[in-house]
Amino acid sequence: MPADYYVRPMTPADVPDADRVSDAAYYELDVRTHRTGWPEPARRSTERSASWRARIGHVVRTDPGGCFVAEDAGGVLGMVAGMRRDLTFFLSSLAVLPGVQGRGVGRQLLDASLAYGAGCLRAMLLASQDPAALRRYRLAGFTLHPTLLLWGRVPREALPVVDRVRDGSAGDIDLMDSVDRQVRDAARGPDHQELLRHYRLVVSDRPTGSGYVYVDGAGQPYVLAATNRRTAVNLLWEALAASSPDTPVAVANVTPANEWAVDVGMACRMELWNHGYLGLRDMRPPVPFLPSGMFL
Repeated sequence: MPADYYVRPMTPADVPDADRVSDAAYYELDVRTHRTGWPEPARRSTERSASWRARIGHVVRTDPGGCFVAEDAGGVLGMVAGMRRDLTFFLSSLAVLPGVQGRGVGRQLLDASLAYGAGCLRAMLLASQDPAALRRYRLAGFTLHPTLLLWGRVPREALPVVDRVRDGSAGDIDLMDSVDRQVRDAARGPDHQELLRHYRLVVSDRPTGSGYVYVDGAGQPYVLAATNRRTAVNLLWEALAASSPDTPVAVANVTPANEWAVDVGMACRMELWNHGYLGLRDMRPPVPFLPSGMFL
């Protein structure tokens, strides 16, 4: 039976629809997988929506060949965004409207984006706990590494004195690209300019080790990479020091290979949860490394 939708390249004009689709899909998944004691699932706020649109718009501009939407007579019902950095392909986002699963939309979108990365030697993605998505990624050749989530308030008395870090700027991009090539086999290149618009940057650059972390307004690390564990630990502590003692924060996407982050969380008496997967193709889990949801 022929499909009643078609897949086409995403344009900047499609970004609002991509936001609508992904927000609906991720909210439905949050409701379906909600755990007792967690904050109630919520749709994106206006501020979060604006940030998501800006970031996915960046991917569409830098890598239009990896971004697609699925559309039928009713409008956009699915979206995907993927990018190439050096010789690694990164899947930034894949979402299908609730209620239209089972029509092959997700598979068609994923195949279209993966084709853009066909010449890459490696690939990486972050996956939710959605069984259909996990099956799709495994069939595409990804090894699925379970990830952990640390969650809780950061007591002030647990914070150590950190003296090996400083605030960063665009002048540190070459340093950060060097770190990323060592840690995840690919520099971020143009992504740093976009990340600098949304997050505080903290950098460590010493003879004994280098690294960086982008920190959101709540004191949560968005992405972290370092050349050794000691540097990574210092950067994570500096990020958590920016959190409010009254507000829980999350340290997400921690693979078992990055137990240094678990140890920091345990020192803060944070809760430890299983939460999603890091999908890798032809590469080992990066260490020390905490990937972000969109830029990995």
